[in-house]
Amino acid sequence: MLDSVSFKYFLGALISLVVITNPLSKIPLFMSLAAGMTHEQRKQQANLAAIYSFAVMFVSLIGGNLILSFFGISFGAMRVAGGFVIAIIGTQMLFGGQGPNNAPAVQRGKEDYSFFPLAMPGIAGPGTIAVVIGYSTKIAEAPEFASMAETFLLTTLAILVTSIIAWVTLRSSEFCATRMGPSGMAVFSKLIGFFLICIGVQFMGSGARAFIAGG
Repeated sequence: MLDSVSFKYFLGALISLVVITNPLSKIPLFMSLAAGMTHEQRKQQANLAAIYSFAVMFVSLIGGNLILSFFGISFGAMRVAGGFVIAIIGTQMLFGGQGPNNAPAVQRGKEDYSFFPLAMPGIAGPGTIAVVIGYSTKIAEAPEFASMAETFLLTTLAILVTSIIAWVTLRSSEFCATRMGPSGMAVFSKLIGFFLICIGVQFMGSGARAFIAGG
């Protein structure tokens, strides 16, 4: 059973990842790519996209600190830079424009779109990777091994739940698109953009404190 501190950390990580991945925004892309596919083929595409997106986020979580160490980047600097990227994505979503986490237009002509562009950069794009690496710095800063292991497990659980939410959304894409409509999708996208700006500012504030303290 999670205590209040652990639950707040898990909830914060989960909200950050769900907001940055924004599974509902991938519905039009999925429906376009899956047009003409059978029910089983659509199911397979959704399954693989969720698995691949989890793999990309998990590898980023494990390798994030190695990358930072290799380039000599401090944890504080990474959080400030990651927060800046996330805030820019949120600004583009709020005021219009193509965000870096949006998948590019892809011409049809193959049978498998699960990794590109659905999983990457659709679900696990640059913004998502920045968030995951940002959380990897919190793991490295844990004071002892037990808290480090707990933080790692909680972050991994948040990644898993995010991937499941993306999977459920893709599987129910036709239903969601019909119920929300273009206007509903646009309003939801702007709301998500505002939350991304808030998350980005929070990351930059946390990073600035760590950077000033010499982190």
